[in-house]
Amino acid sequence: MTKHSIKNIDFSKVLEMESLVEYQEGQVISRTLSQNKSLSLTLFAFDSGEEISSHSSGGDALVYILDGEAEITIGEENFNLSKGETIVMPAGIPHALFAKERFKMLLIVVF
Repeated sequence: MTKHSIKNIDFSKVLEMESLVEYQEGQVISRTLSQNKSLSLTLFAFDSGEEISSHSSGGDALVYILDGEAEITIGEENFNLSKGETIVMPAGIPHALFAKERFKMLLIVVF
């Protein structure tokens, strides 16, 4: 049996990334696709008004917005991102995410 590095997703099937995680009222929903000492791949769906408070990561974190609009704070700077946009949150720099409206994102952290 082959051990796969990617999980929680169908193999050899065309999928729409945005549909792999669903919105839930008043919640932040996540779906981990891969996690190891070098890489983390996670899909998120944030309901409007939900957030992840300021924290730091040991790796560089790339956010790709799949749907909606997010406010992302990196250090002291605020950025507004919408569908199709991406930003990198550098390792060791505090960052936070806030759902100005509900949004979905793919988070890739490289350690």
